[in-house]
Amino acid sequence: QVHVDESGGGLVQAGGSLRLSCAASGRTFSSYAMGWFRQAPGQEREFVAAISRRGANTRYADSVQGRFTASRDSAKNRVYLQMNSLKPEDTALYYCAATVSPFLTDTINDYAYWGQGTQVTVSS
Repeated sequence: QVHVDESGGGLVQAGGSLRLSCAASGRTFSSYAMGWFRQAPGQEREFVAAISRRGANTRYADSVQGRFTASRDSAKNRVYLQMNSLKPEDTALYYCAATVSPFLTDTINDYAYWGQGTQVTVSS
């Protein structure tokens, strides 16, 4: 089992950058691929990015490809989401999640462990 906790959200102007951090507890952090999701008010939760167990592979939603970068530091049990060139439509509650799936899945139900989310607001 793993517990995850996000941080790093905030208010930023369009075109700006933020880095989200996800701290994971447990000795088996390297057993989990990690994902980032987001949910805007009145909308369904959607996939943003995923990173493999050792960080060698990543996958991104089309809407963030080229602007967002996922990374992980296994020594610190942390996963990061660097968000550049932010747009107002990136405004959402961002979640970190862990999955035992061997694939870089974008399916919400594949992720068993979720954080509480961190709010990102991008002003125009």
